[in-house]
Amino acid sequence: MQTPIDQGKLMDEARRLVAAARSAGADAADVVAATGVAFSADLRDGRIEESERAEGDDVTLRVFCGRRVASVSANSFHDGARLAERAVAMARVAPEDPFAGLVPADEIATDFPELDLLDPATVDAAMLAERARAAEAAALAVAGVTKSGGASASWRLGGLVLATSEGFCGGYLVSRHGVSATAIAGEGTAMERDYDYDSRGFLADLDDAADIGRRAGERAVARVNPRRLSTRTADIVYEPRAARSLLGHLAGAINGAAIARGTSFLKDKLGQAILPASISVTDDPTRPRGAASRPFDGEGRPAAPLTLVENGVLTQWLLDTQSARELGLAPNARASRAGAGTSPSTTNLTLSPGSRSQAELLAGIGTGLLVTDLIGHGVNGVTGDYSRGASGFWVEDGQVAFPVSEITIAGNLVDMFASLVAGSDLDTRSAYAVPSLLVKDMTIAGE
Repeated sequence: MQTPIDQGKLMDEARRLVAAARSAGADAADVVAATGVAFSADLRDGRIEESERAEGDDVTLRVFCGRRVASVSANSFHDGARLAERAVAMARVAPEDPFAGLVPADEIATDFPELDLLDPATVDAAMLAERARAAEAAALAVAGVTKSGGASASWRLGGLVLATSEGFCGGYLVSRHGVSATAIAGEGTAMERDYDYDSRGFLADLDDAADIGRRAGERAVARVNPRRLSTRTADIVYEPRAARSLLGHLAGAINGAAIARGTSFLKDKLGQAILPASISVTDDPTRPRGAASRPFDGEGRPAAPLTLVENGVLTQWLLDTQSARELGLAPNARASRAGAGTSPSTTNLTLSPGSRSQAELLAGIGTGLLVTDLIGHGVNGVTGDYSRGASGFWVEDGQVAFPVSEITIAGNLVDMFASLVAGSDLDTRSAYAVPSLLVKDMTIAGE
């Protein structure tokens, strides 16, 4: 596929802008250029509601004058000399940052792995509309579905280039295909809504649009006539789509920036068991066709897999150069570019699956709750206190008995993580790969 992004030209322009910054008086500089193009088609009741093509470019120059730092952004490389002069002038009056600086030349990536991130499949608006139409038709064909909540199909291509005055220059292109469908079941005030989706780098890996629509319809129908529960304590199984949020809370709690600020409930847990010994958590930016794979991190360090939790024991923080310097540790190439600077982040994060299916987890708890959706963001990152609105299904005798809604589930993430039991149904549709998760003795607040 011929892409609309000329990566070679971007790399040349980035190098020139770094050189302009040095000429303007910067001691060091880096440039990140992000560009992208996307198509999407949104459909409801068989009619296209919106068909869109979007393009965007962003160039950010960061300069260092001693330990003083400043950044400026533009939507092109036009007039790079003026951009560089402006950035240097800003840096000279900025406060000093004792931890600021670029990755040294002897630590930058020089070899880039082939990660198979660019799909050669061609895409046009008519193809996307047809996928959305197939998904909606399959959802409406499910018995009990009364309305369409809409369906969409999308494709995007993104490119990133990074150049630094320490000699690094690299770039990569990533493609992404997606299909989603929303179905409504029931009538009047008893209507229930649910959805399904898939998102993949390669069209050949994407779930069939009709299967996505059918699953959306079946999920909506299953939610009709939900009940409320009385307040109680019970074991809870999170389906993978909901369990993903627990992995997100873990990632946030081991972020080096939060550790440096002292704002994480896990700040004193390095080297200690935080999960059961049967569970490990890994982060791998080098996974071929991965949702968040990349050949280098946001500062130009080489990409490499990292074990964050090994057999239950927390072994690493997520560190970029700045957070590592604050903590007196070695960085581990987990920098992501966040506008003017960097911040630590994950790539393809995976919680290791267990041996039991979701059905076997439910059979094991006997009576409890299967959570399929979460509402709100009631998590305290400092204390680990957890409280989320939820809906799903009540389980009796190990089987789904009836849908439930308008409940709140609560606990503390330290205790929740310690009691986790992982299922075998690893969901790899996103950058957070996680199976169903069983959490013991959660509080359920209801009527």
